[in-house]
Amino acid sequence: MSSFFGIFQTTYTHEAHLAFIILIMAFGFWGAPLIAWTFLGLAALVGFGAPEWLIGGFCVAAVLFNVRPLRQFIVTAPVMKIMKALKFIPKISETERVALEAGVVWVEGDLFSGRPNFKKLMEEPYPDLTAEERAFLSGPVEKLCEAVNDWQIWQSKEIPQEAWNIIKREKFLGMIIPKEYGGLGFSALAHSEVIHKLCTRSVPVGVTVMVPNSLGPAELLIHYGTEAQKKRLLPKLATGEEIPCFALTEPGAGSDAGSIEASGVLFKGSDGKVYVRLNWNKRWITLAAISTTLGLAFKLRDPQNILGRGQDLGITCALIPSHTPGVVLGKRHDPLGVPFWNCPTQGKDVEVLAEDCIVGGLGGAGLGWKMLMECLAAGRGISLPGQNVGGMKLGLRVVTNHAVIRKQFGVSISKFEGVEEPIARIAGIAYAGEAMRRFVLGGLDKGIKPPVITAIAKYWSTELGRKAINDSMDVLGGAAISRGPRNLIAHYYISVPIGITVEGANILTRTLMIFGQGALRAHPFAFKEVNAVEKNDLNGFDRAFWGHIGHVVRNTFRSILLSVSRGWLYWSPVQGSVARYYRKLAWVSASFAILSDIAMAALGGQLKMKEKITGRFADILSWMFIGTAILRRWVAEGKRKEDLPFVHFTMNMALYEIQQAFDGILKNLPVPGLSWFFGGPLLWWSQLNSLASRDTDNHSHKIVSLVTTDGEQRDRFADGIYIPKSSEEALGRLEHAFKVCKRAETAEKKIRKAVHEKVLAKAKGAELYKNALEKGVINKEEHQDLVNSEAVRWQAIQVDEFTQEEYLGHATGSSKGVTPPLHSKRLEA
Repeated sequence: MSSFFGIFQTTYTHEAHLAFIILIMAFGFWGAPLIAWTFLGLAALVGFGAPEWLIGGFCVAAVLFNVRPLRQFIVTAPVMKIMKALKFIPKISETERVALEAGVVWVEGDLFSGRPNFKKLMEEPYPDLTAEERAFLSGPVEKLCEAVNDWQIWQSKEIPQEAWNIIKREKFLGMIIPKEYGGLGFSALAHSEVIHKLCTRSVPVGVTVMVPNSLGPAELLIHYGTEAQKKRLLPKLATGEEIPCFALTEPGAGSDAGSIEASGVLFKGSDGKVYVRLNWNKRWITLAAISTTLGLAFKLRDPQNILGRGQDLGITCALIPSHTPGVVLGKRHDPLGVPFWNCPTQGKDVEVLAEDCIVGGLGGAGLGWKMLMECLAAGRGISLPGQNVGGMKLGLRVVTNHAVIRKQFGVSISKFEGVEEPIARIAGIAYAGEAMRRFVLGGLDKGIKPPVITAIAKYWSTELGRKAINDSMDVLGGAAISRGPRNLIAHYYISVPIGITVEGANILTRTLMIFGQGALRAHPFAFKEVNAVEKNDLNGFDRAFWGHIGHVVRNTFRSILLSVSRGWLYWSPVQGSVARYYRKLAWVSASFAILSDIAMAALGGQLKMKEKITGRFADILSWMFIGTAILRRWVAEGKRKEDLPFVHFTMNMALYEIQQAFDGILKNLPVPGLSWFFGGPLLWWSQLNSLASRDTDNHSHKIVSLVTTDGEQRDRFADGIYIPKSSEEALGRLEHAFKVCKRAETAEKKIRKAVHEKVLAKAKGAELYKNALEKGVINKEEHQDLVNSEAVRWQAIQVDEFTQEEYLGHATGSSKGVTPPLHSKRLEA
């Protein structure tokens, strides 16, 4: 044996040692297979003159681990038994399993892998509207926006009949319904764009159109209904002849929708047909009181086993005519005063024909939870992101108009650094929000339903929307808190918390869905391990477990090497100033992957209860995705040089948020025997070698300069919001004043320079302008620009005021500069 190994032995130099170290790092970084590690290990032992007993032992171990039947029998089977005995693998309920298996894994799989393929991600589809969809936005959507007055809707607490007529005639409620069933058959992008625009005009109108096109009767019928159900209901839903609602939430079942108590019992009628007797108590159901078709989620029982599938069939969805005896409607909730129909409903022994009303007929009995999870896997990425990104853009437009127009201490407040800071945040949030929205819609329009990514879109569009509107309120100050027709921000501010709570409350979405589901769904091996253990599948567990070990080894090497090199070992698919962001995201992905595995190993099935930890992991995954979407937007829009300040600002924001989340995990992750290491040396290294710090003042200054400059770029960032043409309307007035004030800026600069050089004496307003004209500092045209700017400035900064009668809602006359409140006859009566 000694003579055999002697053939390979040689004297290794320091250079050879270094070469082996580099080779080991390369194997780890790129994830070499087990057989490659085996040969490398053998070569190292032989080359470095290891004793024969050690080499022999290594060979035995190599055979054991490389020959699968031996490995399964000697190693894998005991590991599987130990994991079962220690309850290390989390138990997954049937409702959890359905939720986990709904939809597909998409971009999050790459980000969770530790080795994202950014070249592929930058080629993901970036959607655009068809000519027909553009015509709808510039035609019917524009007309609907013109037909409504948001202030009057809030005062009367109802949408005017003229608006309802447009909604029904133009099939606004049938955007998602295919053309063959009488709908518009729009893409997810067009659907989102309509909501996006309507909500910038009036949130109640936007919500009224949003909900029938989201989770509800139409969506369920399209994907799961029988042909007879589709033909009977979809054409009427498209034209608004049928008004739908969908009842899911109950007093005892909110975020935990699986615990609903609404019940249905199958029975045979005297005619021999199968009926279902329903009882329910639902709340917070949009459009319920005015609905004609009531969608319902309930638990179905079959005590006589009529269907031959046992007694407890599970959650089921049904569509019930609202006029059916026993259906109780009519009351409404008051969601923060936002005037859209949000209502309770009850059902008492409501009897309907099962085949007609259960979605999918009798074959759909018990499949309701699957239907709901699959529909939400898409819907979360469309409506609420559309609404909230619209709010970000509207806030940015209103705030930049106001900041240019409004003067204090003789200077436009847009020039104050204290004002620049929140404006830059609004602009950055709007840029990132639109990037995320578009990226998600691209995936949805290619036919996939990625539940983790749409949960990220829902959570972060609403949370970032809340931050943007808060900053908008701060910049506008008193103008933002004085409600009236001139105030374009207050109603959005009031409405924001509603989006935070619906389609999965944000706390639940962050802590359980984004990382809770993501950790199992997006991880390349975790869900496979869980399934294998539950099925007692040794072959499946062997493949998943050892694949997981290789995943951990690779990401350990990648995380260390990318951290030490600050990402420079990663080859960026692009060059230039944005290349560093690809490198840093690759570094983040590797560190996130290994830290996730450490958390799963340390906490096992208890991880999902450690919601502070899972919430921070969710933040990292979310901001990795948002950062990827920002880079994709920049590429898709032609790598415009003038947009780079927005890319730098938002990518720095994303990396800073990721850094904060990593630090929070390291401080608090309970790793038996090693918590001191994670909370001590590793945390110290993380903070010393941070991904990013707070953004520089230079970036925020550039951004504010760009969004307060009249031109194509400013208009492009407001694309999709409703801007009225008339200067008599609040936003139209601000738009006109902004342009007039910008035109006067050149003359103002000349005057300031003349005053500074003592060519002009200090004065204010008209007197200063007159003196400047007389002394030749400005010409007649510039003088007129200044006079015009002062006039429109004064008009634009006014706020609404009311008499006591008008404030109380009794007057029919008009107060100064204020549109009188409009009241419906029903409410007055």
